[in-house]
Formats: sequence, C-alpha cells, structure tokens
Amino acid sequence: MHIRKNIKNISLWAVAAGVFFLNSCTKKQDAFVNRKVSFNADWSFHLNDSIIDKDTIGASTKWRTLGVPHDWSIEGKFDEKSPAGYGGGSLTGGLGWYKKTFKVAAEDSTKITSINFDGVYRNSEVWVNGHYLGKRPNGYIGFQYNMSPYLNYGEKNNEIIVKVDNSKQPNSRWYSGSGIFRNVWIETTDKLHVGQWGTYITTPKVTAEKASVNIETTIKNQYKESKKATVTTTIFKEDKKVTSVTQDITINANDNQILNQSAEVENPILWSVENPELYTAVTEILVDDKVVDQYKTSFGIRDFKFDLNKGFILNGKQVKIKGVCMHHDLGPLGSAINTRAIERQLEILKEMGVNGIRTSHNPPAPELLDLCDKMGFIVMDEAFDMWKQNKTKYDYANDWDKWHKKDLVDQLRRDRNHASIFMWSIGNEIPEQWNEKGIEIAKELAAIVRLNDKTRPITAGMNPPVNMNIDAVTLQFEKKDVSINPLAGSGVLDLIGYNYAHQIFEHHLKNFPKTPFIATETTSGLQTRGYYDAVSDIIKKWPIRWDLKFTEGNPGNTVSAYDQVQTPWGSTHEATWKIIKKYDFLSGMYIWTGFDYIGEPTPYEWPSVSSYFGIVDLAGFPKDVYYMYQSEWTNKDVLHIFPHWNWKAGQTVDVWAYYNNADEVELFVNGKSVGKRTKKGDDLHVMWRIPFEAGTLKAISRKGGKVVLEKEIKTAGNPSQLKLSADRSTIKADKNDLSFVTVDILDANGILAPNANNEINFSLKGNGKIVGVCSGDPVSHESYKGNKHTALAGKCLVIVQSGDKSGRLELTAKANGLKQSTIVITTEQK
Repeated sequence: MHIRKNIKNISLWAVAAGVFFLNSCTKKQDAFVNRKVSFNADWSFHLNDSIIDKDTIGASTKWRTLGVPHDWSIEGKFDEKSPAGYGGGSLTGGLGWYKKTFKVAAEDSTKITSINFDGVYRNSEVWVNGHYLGKRPNGYIGFQYNMSPYLNYGEKNNEIIVKVDNSKQPNSRWYSGSGIFRNVWIETTDKLHVGQWGTYITTPKVTAEKASVNIETTIKNQYKESKKATVTTTIFKEDKKVTSVTQDITINANDNQILNQSAEVENPILWSVENPELYTAVTEILVDDKVVDQYKTSFGIRDFKFDLNKGFILNGKQVKIKGVCMHHDLGPLGSAINTRAIERQLEILKEMGVNGIRTSHNPPAPELLDLCDKMGFIVMDEAFDMWKQNKTKYDYANDWDKWHKKDLVDQLRRDRNHASIFMWSIGNEIPEQWNEKGIEIAKELAAIVRLNDKTRPITAGMNPPVNMNIDAVTLQFEKKDVSINPLAGSGVLDLIGYNYAHQIFEHHLKNFPKTPFIATETTSGLQTRGYYDAVSDIIKKWPIRWDLKFTEGNPGNTVSAYDQVQTPWGSTHEATWKIIKKYDFLSGMYIWTGFDYIGEPTPYEWPSVSSYFGIVDLAGFPKDVYYMYQSEWTNKDVLHIFPHWNWKAGQTVDVWAYYNNADEVELFVNGKSVGKRTKKGDDLHVMWRIPFEAGTLKAISRKGGKVVLEKEIKTAGNPSQLKLSADRSTIKADKNDLSFVTVDILDANGILAPNANNEINFSLKGNGKIVGVCSGDPVSHESYKGNKHTALAGKCLVIVQSGDKSGRLELTAKANGLKQSTIVITTEQK
C-alpha cells in the first residue's frame, strides 16, 4: 500500500461526495490532504494453536489474507466446553496475529505518520519494523501510535505486526469477539498539527436567536524549534459558511498548546431527536500563509437539562427518553464493525419509536456515535462494567489500577463532541457500589469526567440505588427496611441510575429529593420470536431467583413471545413502561435490550448460545412486543395482532392486539365477529381467548366508528416456496456495503408458513460474498459464516457484501421440496 497515493485518492473522493466545503475557508488549497486513510485492507492473519504455537510466530507460520475489521471467534464452532462459557456465547477466544506490509512516500519523511486502532479485543501489542510500539489491554477503546521514528520511506517495505491475546477466559459476561474488530487508520500530519481528539466544542448559551460556541483546540508542535502560526476555525452548516474566528499563536518546540476560541451562530438550527441537525467546525493551521493542517469536528447546537420534577428537557421541551441498551456485537457478523449493519439496527429501532441508546457496558465504536448524531438518539455513553473487583476471572479488573484513568480520559476526549451524548455512565452494577471503596473510586472517576467535560451529567447503573426489601417470589415491595445505596447517596452522581427496581420508581423524589432520575437499565423480558405458550395471561419469572440454576422452562429452550416471561430482577415490558409514562419526573428508560446478542442466554444455559432479552431478534426480525412500543412511542397508526393462525382444530388460542389512535378493535374469524375489545385503564393490549378455526383471522381498529386499520392473518398450508426480499437492492461497490436479505418460507398461496424450519442453502454469483446467515434462534449451533441455515418460524436472514466492482449479484436460495428463489442486487461504484 502506498499511503500518499491513497491519501490523494480519498481527498478526491471526498470532494466528489460533496465535502468540498473543507477547502472553502483556505487561501491556498494545494496543501490540503485528508489526515486519515483506511488501513483495513490486505492484512495477513494467523490463529495460534494454543499447544503447538504457544505465543510465537516464525518463518513456517501459515497466514491467510483478509481485511479488518475482523472477528475470529465468530468463525469458530459453538462448544459446550468453551472456556468463555455459555455467557460468552460458547465460542472460543485464543491468541491471534495480524501483519501487513506497506510503503510510505519519501516526501512523508518530514511528517508524523501514526497508526490509529479504533478497538482491538483484547491485550493487543504492536510492532513496526521490529520496534515495539506498546500494549493496550482494553478491547473497546481506540489508541494511536507514532510510527515515524521506525519507518522506511520510499520504495522499501515496512511491516506492522499486531498480537491479540484473548486466550484467558472468561474475561467478559457476554460475547466479546476477538481480534482487530474495529477500523484501522493511517494518519499523516505536519509536525505542527491538531492533536489526536484535539478539539472540544461546547455551546454554553443557546437560544432560538443566538448560540455561543467555544472551541478548545490542542495544538502539537513536534518540530525542534518554536513555530508561529495562524489558527482559523470556520463553522459550516452543510456547505455554507456560518462564521469563523482567527488567532495568531507562537508555540514552543516539542510542546502542546491549548487554544481557546469563541464564536456566535445567529439563528441556530438546534439538534433534536426529530431533526438531528449538525454543524461542522474546520480548524486550519497556517504557517507563512500556507495550510499545514486541517481538522474537522462535527457538533450539534442544543440546550438540555435533567430536571428533578420534569425529567429530561431538550431545547425547552419535555422529552421522555425511550431508549434501549445495546451490546456491541452485530449478530451473525459478530463483533467486526460494519457501518451499514449498525445503521440498519438503528433504523429498525427508530421505526419502533426508540430515541435513546445506552452503550452497554463499554466505549462503543465511533461509527455508532456518528450515526446516533445523524439519526437523532439520546446516548448514555458508558465506560466500565467493573472497577477493581472482578465479575469474571480474567476481566478488566485485572488491568484497572494501571489503565482505568488512561482509558476513561481517552473515551471522554474521543466522544465529547458528539451531539447525541447526553450523559456519561462511569459503571454498571459495580460490586463496590455498596462500600466506601466504591465511593472513593466513584469520586476519582467523576473528577476525571468533570475535568474533561463539564457539560453532561454523570450517572451509574446501580442495582438498585435503594436497598429494597422485595420478596423473591412475589416481588412485592416492602416499604420497611429501606436504605440508600452508598454510591447513590454519596452525592458523586448527577443522575440516580436505576437498574431495574421499577417497584420504587414512584418513590424517587422521597428517596432522592435533590437528584434527578434515569432508568439506566430496565425490564429484562424474555421471548423467542414466533413461539407462544398456550395461556398468555400468566406471568412467569424465569429463573425463580438470579442465583439459582434454572431447571424448568419449555421444550427446545423456547420462551413464549407473549409479554409474559420476565427475570426475577426485571419485569414484563408493559409493567415498567406503564410506570415510566405515568410520572413526569421519570426522565426515561433504557430497556434491556434492543436487539438480542450473542451470549448470556438467560434463563437457559447450554445448548442456548444467544440471548432472549431483545425486542428484536439476532437476525433483526422484530418480536411481537416491538409493536407494543411502536403503538406507544410513535404517532403512526399501529394495529398488530398475534400469534400466527396455524393450530390444531378446536385448540384454545389467546389472540393479542397492540393498537393506537383508535377506540376499539374488533376481531373476526372467517368473517364472523368474536367481539370488540377496548383498552381500559392503563392497558397496553387487548386479548381474545377463542377456539382455533382454520381460515382467516381479521382485526379492524376504529375511532369514532371509522376504520383506522385492518390486519389479517391466514392459516398457511404446507411450505411450498421461498421468497427473498432485500432491505436495499442497490449497494455501494466498496467491499464493505451490505444488503440484508430476508428469506420467507411461504405456502402455495404466498402465506408465511409460521412453523416452517427448513434448512436453506444459499449461493451467490458476482463480485461479492455471503458474510452472514441467521434465523434468530438462540439454540442454533449452525455457523453464522456458512452458506446454509435453518429457518425459525418461517424466516431466515442472509447478508451479502459487495466487492469492489460495479455489476450484478445474484443470490439464490434453495431448500428440499420448496421452489427456489433468486434476487438481484446491484452494486455501484460511487
């Protein structure tokens, strides 16, 4: 790879894509280059055999070529004896090596060339040309190494080697993935430049007429002599210049200088969840009227606060946070980051009415935050799942003393310009929350946060913030013997973060009369998409207690998709939302979880390998409760009836309906009414208990006697054919873009066969590849990386990735006894 050539290519691409405004504030444009270029392609990878290879590589080591981001664990087989355990998805870790050769242009010998990793899981060590650059235990935070002193310039090759040690297991309570699982960049700068994550933009005063903007910029001078320079920061709205500010500086040799600039934006367009408007600040350093560095920062202008009595106020408007917790894995893609895959998840959640994301329980990929900025989500950015005390034997607690300050500072400086971030979480269910040591650590962490960002409140997910007396079986809250969690009562936190404990939400103002509320984690309802217990109105607590092994359950480790199964520490979905919506002072909630994720298959153990918590399953298919939230959290007309309509003749079936914007729902079986239902009190659904009769189940919602919506479910015959539907039929030919193709198993009349579980085989023609298959079944042990998969409840997913050439991709799905289907996806170079 010739770095200088690629820099030029990317700069030209940026102009073609409409980023031409980056140069519009300069007097001379010839010096402009894009500082960062992708370093993802053409790595060599080797996974050590733990017995033979130990922790070395040599001349005989066998390598395979691949691109990063890469997760080697997702390529493995599910194993009951995996040291990661079922909590870690029963997939293996191990020790892997990555290497790559590259060239650096001769003219860059006077510049600073760095390598930036957005995240490597975990215990990464890096060498370039045999020189050791450093180690980073934390798998979730980005880091940078200056390679300049060790590089060969011109035609001679350079070699970078990365060792990734994820062999000590368990080190996580969920599936972590293994490897260089986030993006890698080469960054080339003048020796006088804006430092890494070197800008900090705040908007201390915001009105509809005017916003003040403060820009704090860290300038680095790595020359051996002092430098005089002019620093200009120009603010843009899309391609239109808004305002600029200029300042002359003198900076000593080998020194850093923090520059403070202020500007005003007239009639600012405010960022909100409905209209996530963004501005861009472009900082230029000029020496002798020549641009030597240019740095771009995206930010939003908004005013917000958490009010003790009114909850969350954004731009003067009360906004209820309707959020979900998300782990970092992308289902069948594992932990290897892909921007389109994250975007698809957020699109599905936005359609449900979600306006908030909690990055549980670690620093997220930068791409997630960029998308939340652009799409309008209220983000709780979380740093740690543990402090000094372990939750698993080999987890981050072992690295705490040496690394926690560095990791937290880096996260804050990396993330603090994001418009979507409204609070920092310094920990999740930390064992030390109950003692004085925890208060001491919390004070240290809070001080670090406030030193780096004073604009956002600090919270922590406490379980619970009040030491309740709750009966383990009935979950009845006893008001006696209530004591305040030491961390919650310490005064360190700006927001009291509740993990569960919905029974005491209404007492918050009595227990914490000076500190606002946020539900950091709620619900923990459990479902398997498409499976339904015979009786839907019995609430089940699985397991009966968090510390007791679960010995009951359903055949095949299934869980009813009616909203009727919860963990003992949580609730059904309806129960917690009813409380949150009732009180203004309850600012909002983050549900556990938005999507299913690999690992932590509560309430079961092996052979289950992925979670049941998600409102959306691992493949991205919504479970029925998705539509309860959609009916509550959106203004769109909603009518959703379930379950499917394939049962035994005469069998009693509970039919639920989620609806809104209507007074009633009437249900018909084969044209005959079985009754009208209306939500009463705080009901969130209605139900009919009726005998099954094959044919058509039809629901009609009405308001004022007028029809709002009609929905039908028909009895399906035997599976007969396959149907393929792509979320996007045209994708970019950039070797990264994805098309998510849904496979439906239909009968001869085109009706979904809800009990079909055929094995489906896939083939692809054209310049692309199949990178993931999944059905959302938590018990499936089929590889997510194969070319075949067994459907769940009549559905399956296949993910197609583009190559680097424009053309046609033809995806074909086949299954024994079923009519095959082919779909065409077009790839285009941009």
